[in-house]
Amino acid sequence: MEWEAFLAPYKQAVDELKIKLRGYRELYEVASKNSPIEFVTGRVKPVPSILDKARRKGIPLDQLNTQMQDLAGIRVMCQFVDDIKKVIDLIRSRTDLAVVEEKGIILPKKDSGYRSYHVVVQYPVQTINGEQKKLVEIQIRTLAMNFWATIEHSLNYKYKGNIPKDVKIRLLRAAEAAFRLDEEMSKIRGEIQIAQQHFSQKNNVQDSGKEEKERC
Repeated sequence: MEWEAFLAPYKQAVDELKIKLRGYRELYEVASKNSPIEFVTGRVKPVPSILDKARRKGIPLDQLNTQMQDLAGIRVMCQFVDDIKKVIDLIRSRTDLAVVEEKGIILPKKDSGYRSYHVVVQYPVQTINGEQKKLVEIQIRTLAMNFWATIEHSLNYKYKGNIPKDVKIRLLRAAEAAFRLDEEMSKIRGEIQIAQQHFSQKNNVQDSGKEEKERC
């Protein structure tokens, strides 16, 4: 398997989608509206992780294109739970990709505490060998959800998927606390967004003042 050549179109898909999704934030700012997108990250799955998952799931290497949906991954962060639906609607409305599957977990799961919303899309990449349609998994989370999921992922890696029972209990409590944080932030969403708009306007005025001084 020539991994660099195989993964190149996936990297291209990630790079293009990051730019396109980040562009929404700028559009909301120009329209003086609160953006449902806080920031966007992305990655192509490392080869050792691909091989490990293929072994665990029994996926032949010649079927990775169709059987492994997260070779390319995008993560969209939101401030509030309600923003997740707005981001999903933005993705569904795009004409340059096709939604293949949606998997949503917004309320805490009792077995693990994991929460997120996953949208698998088929995205066309223009390569030197013509168009290739690649599967990309887009994860949409609040900042609180992402903090918990990042810690849980690290612990899973450390314990190779067998997290001790006492740590699992603490993880579940942390997930419930993160859920309560999202709830409380949603209740004062209006106040937060007004404060952020004032802060942004103040920075814009200061930046304009600096530019004016530099021209003088």
